[in-house]
Amino acid sequence: MASVDRPAPRIRPATREDVPAIDELIARSARALSGGYYSATQIESLLRWVFGTDTQLIDDGTYFVVEQDQQLLGAGGWSRRRTLFGGDRMKEHEDPLLDPRSEPARIRAFFVDPEAARQGLGRRLFDQCRSAAAAAGFHTLTLVATLPGEPLYQALGFTVTERFQLHLPDQVDVPVARMNRGVA
Repeated sequence: MASVDRPAPRIRPATREDVPAIDELIARSARALSGGYYSATQIESLLRWVFGTDTQLIDDGTYFVVEQDQQLLGAGGWSRRRTLFGGDRMKEHEDPLLDPRSEPARIRAFFVDPEAARQGLGRRLFDQCRSAAAAAGFHTLTLVATLPGEPLYQALGFTVTERFQLHLPDQVDVPVARMNRGVA
């Protein structure tokens, strides 16, 4: 019996129609890949208060999905806006544009399906985001990494510039790290 080759995963801009699948991916990814770094309480608090789709990134054309055989395997993006992390539920005000000459672009909301983890999808998403931010005139990149994301970002050349706690509304504290690197 001949084996059937699967098409390679492809990256494309996310659309508003992808939001339900992105939100499901985020929940699967966070619950499966954050164990050992965060408690179940911290993970559920992040899912309630922080994680989720930022539709402004989709509208800006700076959020991407990785799909294969019509299945979402990953998502991530970059932003030319001030918001550093979090989905729509965290936004309370307008999200102004950054000045690429003096401010870093934001790397935002990278999540990979647990079944597709450690297969280079995060790196491919990052390369897409880095190239787009460079084309938009940005010279530096910044992000807030969760503990499970930190090793990926270190491997991509980011360095930790600050460690701090997110104090979430349900009185749960979650350690994270701000990280930076140049676009080149």
